[in-house]
Amino acid sequence: MTTKEIESLLDQALLHNGDMQYELYENELEKLLDDLRTSLKQDKEDYIFVVTENSGHVAMVLIENSGKFYINEKARDELKKLWLTSYENNLKQLIPMFALQLVNGELAVTGVSVSK
Repeated sequence: MTTKEIESLLDQALLHNGDMQYELYENELEKLLDDLRTSLKQDKEDYIFVVTENSGHVAMVLIENSGKFYINEKARDELKKLWLTSYENNLKQLIPMFALQLVNGELAVTGVSVSK
């Protein structure tokens, strides 16, 4: 898949409430939960989210500092709550970078620290 094709899939899933695939979450993200929680705590971030794409399907997970996590559409909805008015703008900036990471065989991982 090309970078542009992946961008289009991510755009549909993240900005246009497209479907995400639970099986992709199970196969690629579920096994990373403990490592992501560790990274979150080590980096002293408030939450971390990961997006992946495989064979035209998208999945994501969002983990809060408390350890609570959300999968796929629930993760997207939680990120919308966390980013309120900046969700769309942030993702328009991030999706091209995510697509480049994914086309290179990497996961798109983003840790976020909230200014207090």
